[in-house]
Amino acid sequence: MKNFDFKKWIKAAGIRAIKTIAQTAIATIGTSVVLSQIDWRIVLSSSIVAGILSLLTSIAGLPELED
Repeated sequence: MKNFDFKKWIKAAGIRAIKTIAQTAIATIGTSVVLSQIDWRIVLSSSIVAGILSLLTSIAGLPELED
């Protein structure tokens, strides 16, 4: 096994997950016609699930950490 730096991995995976959460929130908000129609529970829950899936996907590997 290569040298594994957990701090680098958690930082890269965390950044990736935060970006995924933001993108999912933007997409979910964007589906509403007007601001008053946004269901914030759906925005929050779908964004959290997307973040968790991003972290789980990062377990398979992060290209930005490949040497």
